[in-house]
Amino acid sequence: MNPLNLTEEQLRSVVQGPGDVEWRYEMRRECQEILPELLLGPFVASKSLPTLQSLGITHIVCIRDAKEAFSVRPRFPEQFMYLVLDVEDNEEQNLIRLFPRAKAFIDEAISQGGKVLVHCNGGISLSPAFVVMFVMQHYALSWEDALHMVQNRRYCISPNGGFLTQIKEYEAIYRASQAVARFSSNSSNAERTVTRRKREDDSDNEDERNDSKRPLVDLTDSRHIHIPPPHDPYAMETS
Repeated sequence: MNPLNLTEEQLRSVVQGPGDVEWRYEMRRECQEILPELLLGPFVASKSLPTLQSLGITHIVCIRDAKEAFSVRPRFPEQFMYLVLDVEDNEEQNLIRLFPRAKAFIDEAISQGGKVLVHCNGGISLSPAFVVMFVMQHYALSWEDALHMVQNRRYCISPNGGFLTQIKEYEAIYRASQAVARFSSNSSNAERTVTRRKREDDSDNEDERNDSKRPLVDLTDSRHIHIPPPHDPYAMETS
């Protein structure tokens, strides 16, 4: 079950995306909306303050190769909240280890009503891999559907082979974590049910014990006791 409780038809629509977009080559230099609160693009899209403000951006995830740090960097730290991740843009880079930081940052931004731009230098391989993993878990999608969902909005993405392998691996990781969470929740519910029933049984047993200790007739209640009048030996008997 997807966490947003969408129907299969609604999920298909989410994956397919808008069908009326005509992709142009120059759109590679722009950012595209993947979710209403999440955009993906290249570094150049993060350099225009008026554009960022017009899009309603509040948070920016800057993912860069360490060698690019002198140029790919936060440009407007006074206006936006930034998360900077230094990585190596090659197939050996472990993205799964870094992804939880990015996901936590994006989740918090969205929960606060914010809007997030995720970018790397070109917006082709590195940052799309993070966004694919995010939407995969967000909608409980397979890795193929998550990849198609992002590609259907930013046509030029192409994660390298190493990143694509990790995207596939992440599906098993997040599904396992969801299964553990469901098991823990079910176990907690069952434990609460057993505890509640035990309290009810204990209460019933206590009532039974109290009932067994009560006298059949309450000797302190005069309504249940008949005391005959005292016998007067000098009283005249009448026939």
